[in-house]
Amino acid sequence: MTKEIIYKFESAYRGDFNVKAYHFNKGEKSCCIVGALRGNEIQQLYVCSKLIKALNELEKQCRISYGHKITVIPCVNPFSLNIGKRFWSNDNRDINRDFPGAADGEPTQRIAARLMNAVSGYQYGIQFASFYIQGDFIPHVRMMETGKENTGLANLFGLPYVVKRNPRPFDRNTLNYNWQLNGTSAFSVYTNETEDIDEASADLAVASVLRFLSRMGIIKHQCHGGYMSTILEEESLMPVKSAVGGIYRRKKHPGDEVVRGEIMAEIFDPYENNVIEEIKAPCNGIVFFAHKSPVVCESMVLYKIIKRLKN
Repeated sequence: MTKEIIYKFESAYRGDFNVKAYHFNKGEKSCCIVGALRGNEIQQLYVCSKLIKALNELEKQCRISYGHKITVIPCVNPFSLNIGKRFWSNDNRDINRDFPGAADGEPTQRIAARLMNAVSGYQYGIQFASFYIQGDFIPHVRMMETGKENTGLANLFGLPYVVKRNPRPFDRNTLNYNWQLNGTSAFSVYTNETEDIDEASADLAVASVLRFLSRMGIIKHQCHGGYMSTILEEESLMPVKSAVGGIYRRKKHPGDEVVRGEIMAEIFDPYENNVIEEIKAPCNGIVFFAHKSPVVCESMVLYKIIKRLKN
């Protein structure tokens, strides 16, 4: 294992800003794995740290295939991570909305440009990502529909679901989208948590990446078969929204089955503690996403449900 600082700049009021990369083995650029792009992505950082430990052991045992190089970049935004802020600490910009970046642009654009340069040329790219609203998912692999996506490769992770997303305008400035345009087969892996650590889904994510690397012949690692992935179009997921704002208490979690009319959550008046809305399942299905923050606003997406074919 070798370590490299791929981007650095000095700060007038705190330590230097360093983005570190961990390289395993030498040879062609086979796979690059990126962790926390945002300051609250604790789970994503933690998964990368577990993966670095696992790859280090595999390299010591000579179980990374000859001529294959693997790179892990666990954290791209250490400043925001240190203060627990999701976006860039000075101007609240999102690094994952600034790709492919600009070498002479704003700080987040410069970071994105340097990262894009460091991760380019790899055959496969894996990002541990988080959603734009607070909540938990069933672990899955997500791909942008750029015309270059490969769902067959996404199945090799062995996670329960593969989700295909039709890019919106803001998606065109994400790492995943630009990776694919640059010729890398890119995948975003989502686990149950973001700001908290969930050991079970972290272990599942590490196992899925090692399974993928093994099936592509990049490492020599015996792994269990995982799941037969179900492919979903993101548009097919049924959103469940709140009609009012207030204190939110959820009763259903990702992976739970629901039947039409079942109460999934309650919203309370923040002053009087009365139930002002019961969130009911609009169909039979499985909870794919569940909002987590205790305070919700009107018309907020609280759940996304995988609909059963027959209700």
